[in-house]
Amino acid sequence: MHEHHSHHGLHSHHYDESSNIALAFWLNFCFALIEIAGGILTNSVAIIADAIHDLGDSLAIAFAWVASKVAKKQPTERYSYGFRRWSLLSALISGLILLSGSAWVLSEAIPRLWQPQLPHTGGMFALAILGIAINGFAVLRLRRGKTQNEKILSWHLLEDVLGWVAVLIGAVAMYFTGWAWLDPALCIGFSVFILFNVLKNLRQTLSLFLQVSPDPELQQTISSQLIELDFVNSLHHVHLWSLDGEQHVLTMHVEIATPADLSQQLTYKKRIAAVLAPYNLSHTTVEFEISGEECRDTGRR
Repeated sequence: MHEHHSHHGLHSHHYDESSNIALAFWLNFCFALIEIAGGILTNSVAIIADAIHDLGDSLAIAFAWVASKVAKKQPTERYSYGFRRWSLLSALISGLILLSGSAWVLSEAIPRLWQPQLPHTGGMFALAILGIAINGFAVLRLRRGKTQNEKILSWHLLEDVLGWVAVLIGAVAMYFTGWAWLDPALCIGFSVFILFNVLKNLRQTLSLFLQVSPDPELQQTISSQLIELDFVNSLHHVHLWSLDGEQHVLTMHVEIATPADLSQQLTYKKRIAAVLAPYNLSHTTVEFEISGEECRDTGRR
């Protein structure tokens, strides 16, 4: 019986998730305060709705910021895999907050379609330029991140960028046409688009929570490569799951062809390690069983 633990994936970060999220939080929170004042002054439902949404985003980002710091803590006896799943929990809560915010935006914007009020288009235009610049910068920073947490937070901010593009277009169009209904219509349009993408991200996050294989193709590739090794009779209890969407865990039982002494098993371990090395797995546990041995986990998959 053999247990092999690989940890080389734990320190493969070339970016700082926490500082990216901190920057996104401060940009988002400060700009939300500016938006509230700007929305009231311009009488724009799109800006007021986006301001409330931004405050919701700030709450989600603050939670993600704390979670990303917790996620970097070293493993303990209770948290033997470390704290990376806190980052995943944050992604789930952020997604739920964003869904709630989008629903609120729609509830405010839809009635304005029937009772439109022409906003101050010059003020809208100026706020839109500022909003695109600030939120666009934050999106670019988070887009470089690899974790599920950063990906779902980037949708929070991309929503704001698209919202400001809508505000910019709407401001110009309303200035020339006087069509007040464009304000709520554009607001509804970008909210529906973001809802679609957040639901997709939430589905992936829930799958990771439920320990669905994050990459069935990768699991199949690894299994195929290992079964081709001349000393491997069969594989079973092959489980690939993910801590946070980036750091994966692999466990398996490997039935070896003939009983092997310790030096032979060491050779086998090295050959298995060579197969697994390119995949940068955070934790791997491989158990050897000899041909004909009854698996103690028989009846389980």
